[in-house]
Amino acid sequence: MQTSTTVLMVRPANFGFNPETAENNFYQLPDSRSAGEISLLAQKEFDGFVAMLRDQGVNVLVEDDTSDPIKPDAVFPNNWFSTHPDGKLILYPMFSPNRRLERRKELIENLMKRKFKVDDIIDLSFFEEDEQYLEGTGSIVLDHQSKTIFACYSERTHQIPLDYVGKLLGYKVVGFRAAQEINGVSAPIYHTNVMMHIGSELAVVCLDSISKASEKQLVQKSLTQAGKKVVPITPKQKFHFAGNMLEVGNEGGEKFTIMSETALDSLNIGQIQLIEKYSTIISPSIPTIEKLGGGSARCMMAEIFLPFDESF
Repeated sequence: MQTSTTVLMVRPANFGFNPETAENNFYQLPDSRSAGEISLLAQKEFDGFVAMLRDQGVNVLVEDDTSDPIKPDAVFPNNWFSTHPDGKLILYPMFSPNRRLERRKELIENLMKRKFKVDDIIDLSFFEEDEQYLEGTGSIVLDHQSKTIFACYSERTHQIPLDYVGKLLGYKVVGFRAAQEINGVSAPIYHTNVMMHIGSELAVVCLDSISKASEKQLVQKSLTQAGKKVVPITPKQKFHFAGNMLEVGNEGGEKFTIMSETALDSLNIGQIQLIEKYSTIISPSIPTIEKLGGGSARCMMAEIFLPFDESF
């Protein structure tokens, strides 16, 4: 099952620029507005996003961030946990100490209260002791249909925990290196889901960011062998979050590709038409969250693949 009909989203309490993550997230830009103004704008963008999803019948579970301790990136829950159809819930090792505070026990308990079955909580935060990180479905992009994990190595995506998760899930790992030009200097792309999205039929990927020819060929071959239609995007489109998409569904069987308004505006007509051939596009306006947080629409949604607990 590639597409979930339920996503969990966290309404931010203290959204803002996080200097700890800005160290290697070059999409983040500081802002001169007051913290209060920024927080209110982020909440407004969040609420509008949730409303757009719910209007299309997508099941959105909203959890409120706590005001203390301050967690400027709590709006991006996909980095600290993932869920799986066999009842597994995985907690991931995080690069930034203040992002580790986002791992909240009560959010997992609330999933179980909503009748989702969690059979096994696998906590990989111990990797942090050795400075080994893997930030959830930011670091890994999953093709559940072919049981393949795609991941670009970076300061937030290390091979040892990556291979560990591959064995844990029984998925093949396709690891590679991807870079971007920042003021004329090449730097690793910090999260795979910035440059890559995999849906049921389509794979949107910035192949030009993979410099090694053999790795580029491996990624493309793996996607086509899995039956995906590859939609290439340019490095410029990637900078506008065009790789940061997620396919979701509703109970009626409709499929939607979620991307921000910024991402949609960067695409050409041919790319849009190809995506719309397989799904309906939903494009929330989230400029404050994108600018200060350095993440986009996909990062705001944690997919819930857990089965329902029939004992309730």
